[in-house]
Amino acid sequence: MECHCHPGSSPDGVSMAAQIATEQPSFNSAWDALRKHFSTIFGIWAITIVLSLVGFCLYMLIAFLVAVVMSSPSGDVSEAAVTAASMLAQVAQLPFALLSSLVGVLFMAVPALYYETGEVITLGKAFSVLFKRPWRYLVAGLFFSVISTIGFGFCVLPGIVIALIVPIYVNRIFLTEMGIGDSFASSFQAMYRSPAGRSFLVAELLTWLLVALVSICTCGLGTLIAIPMAGFYLQNLAYHQGVVS
Repeated sequence: MECHCHPGSSPDGVSMAAQIATEQPSFNSAWDALRKHFSTIFGIWAITIVLSLVGFCLYMLIAFLVAVVMSSPSGDVSEAAVTAASMLAQVAQLPFALLSSLVGVLFMAVPALYYETGEVITLGKAFSVLFKRPWRYLVAGLFFSVISTIGFGFCVLPGIVIALIVPIYVNRIFLTEMGIGDSFASSFQAMYRSPAGRSFLVAELLTWLLVALVSICTCGLGTLIAIPMAGFYLQNLAYHQGVVS
């Protein structure tokens, strides 16, 4: 029977990682993995930045035009005009924001695919996977965003707890056939209800603190390297510790 599974998955949707995934993770190995994917990561950065800029420019243009059209003969802009301009601009910007977020998830998905298959993931391959089932990934992202927002609304800490399962959640969404709700629940359990998950949590916190430090010390420029490198390191670590398999 022909298998229509994702790269590196078995017919029943169970992940089968490449040998490289279980090797001891280190920043050197993460750097080596990133170096192999420079063109892919650069392409992802470029596309997300362009989409964000286009969306922002469209937002400003529509907000300005609507405000001008709805302004009074004296040139005053009413509060209603400002509200209408803002709402229309946000609606026009929304598709670009969604596309930017959809592409941005590849920063974690590309490392997951790499350690799953053992093959370098080109930009074309990454987008081939992304647009094979875009609605799954888009809905999964919206679901996670809503849950995280609710969590942050309850005194911030629950939102942070949820946000930290991203590496496992993205792996489940891209590399298994699990439903979105099941992927979230499974990721949460893998992180917080197992010794391996708690060990992974500590390492992830230290990793993101290091990313933040690099960002601060480089006025933000270091994030261009630090974020994708963290993605490779955390996916390797997740496989090595058995949080994903």
